[in-house]
Amino acid sequence: MLLKSDKIIPIVFLSFFAILLPLGYSAGLISVNSISLWGRYFCFAIAALGIDLIWGYTGIMSMCQAIFFCLGGYGIGMYLTLQADSSPAFLPDFMSWNNLTELPFFWMPFQNFIPTLLLGLLIPAAVAFIIGYFIFRSRIKGVYMAIITQALALSVYLLFIRNETNMGGTNGLTNFKTLLGFDLSQPAVKLGLYMVSLATLAGVYQICRHIVGSKFGKVLLAIRDSESRVGFTAYRVLHYKLTIFIIAAVIGAIAGMLYVPQTGIITPGRMDVKASVEMLMWVALGGRGHLKGAILGAISVNCLYSVCTTVFPEGWLFILGILYVLTVLYFDKGFLGLFEKLAIRVGLKSRKTAAAPLP
Repeated sequence: MLLKSDKIIPIVFLSFFAILLPLGYSAGLISVNSISLWGRYFCFAIAALGIDLIWGYTGIMSMCQAIFFCLGGYGIGMYLTLQADSSPAFLPDFMSWNNLTELPFFWMPFQNFIPTLLLGLLIPAAVAFIIGYFIFRSRIKGVYMAIITQALALSVYLLFIRNETNMGGTNGLTNFKTLLGFDLSQPAVKLGLYMVSLATLAGVYQICRHIVGSKFGKVLLAIRDSESRVGFTAYRVLHYKLTIFIIAAVIGAIAGMLYVPQTGIITPGRMDVKASVEMLMWVALGGRGHLKGAILGAISVNCLYSVCTTVFPEGWLFILGILYVLTVLYFDKGFLGLFEKLAIRVGLKSRKTAAAPLP
């Protein structure tokens, strides 16, 4: 029996990126920088899966997902910053400029990897719980949800750029050297981070598939299609929306923690309003309500970004805007929906040809 397309596509995807791309690097056909770049694309794809859960499957247009991405990124960034010097009296440069003489208390847990890993997930989850509880309890949705979450993204961005927060200000955190004793500048370490990002993307994809295919996922779809009707049933809409909001935040934090060691820097610019809007556009362009579409959108849009910023640096936002307008007007289901329409048309033509009488 032939494998279904929903099984063939992930297998081909994994085979290419887990086998062929590393083989190309080993043969000298692909540079280590390209490997690291693809690893970052996978991190964006992980974040896009979380956005698709809350927007594509639940109908919640949250424009603050970049906050959770950066909270995870800042968590691992704090750990990497402290690993640059193992001396007890070590302080990052920006703290010395602020006339600090000792490490702030909230930096202390990030001196070790395991607490960093736990806090990198728990803090975004706690923030998502606080934000989601008050928003969903107030039954805010639609355009008002988008405006409030957009304002939250701007507020957190303005908080992190202040030097008083001791998080690096506008420069953020950088100059990372080692992770668990491994030199981040070594090609083997970059390849390892690439493989970890790919494996995490595959794992998160499977988890998301299980969520949307479960009874919990069916309720999310019902909330998206008719929240008022679900409210008259025994299902607590608040609990479901809050749960999926927290899950998406944790997925975004995982993506941020994988992204920072590969890019070597994390700044507040990754959590501003523009960054959150771009994340939504990955999902919209790829195909909202399709997990494979979220992955496709995140990878393809960021590939296009890398090309366009090299050839036409100042025109990227115009190109992205044109793509979004074309998506809304002509193929509202994104790239994946366009491919499905083409496949249906090709199938109909082949059937008509087969059914045509012989001359």
